[in-house]
Amino acid sequence: MKNFKKLVYSSMIALAFITVFNIDSFAQNPKLTDPEIASVAVTANQIDIDYAVIAKEKSKNAEVLKFAETMTNDHKAVIAQAVALVTRLKVTPKGNAVSQKLLSDAAETGKALRAKSGKAFDKAYIDNEVAYHKAVIAAVSGLLIPQSQNAELKGLLEKVLPALNTHLAHAEMVQKDLK
Repeated sequence: MKNFKKLVYSSMIALAFITVFNIDSFAQNPKLTDPEIASVAVTANQIDIDYAVIAKEKSKNAEVLKFAETMTNDHKAVIAQAVALVTRLKVTPKGNAVSQKLLSDAAETGKALRAKSGKAFDKAYIDNEVAYHKAVIAAVSGLLIPQSQNAELKGLLEKVLPALNTHLAHAEMVQKDLK
């Protein structure tokens, strides 16, 4: 029964993030502008940094802590690149329904993660990271890149995609080791 509850929890997290980034659901929304795309990109990166902060506070697992540190460093670097780009282009990121949904879902996930401890936390954090990176990769490649009008913004998103795939592979490796 305990394993079933863990499976249900993990599935809920994965479903929440896949739903947030479901490309089909965006077809009903207005097209995102470059300032809105910049907001989504920065928000998604900041959310993963926030999850890493929770992991660094709660985990004692060396691999989880190493992964969280990588997430912090890499996503801060992407935010810095995005900020430098929008500053140079004189574009102000603009909040939108997608970035707001990301933030509200992240608050719920953060609360759920904070409620866990020990091995249950480690598993929940890594399961979330796998689901989150899958969803972000789908959104970047299927929504943000195709809708980007500015070549430099599109280039930055394209440049980040391989790193996101590396993060996913790393998260899946840690996930496998935790089983």
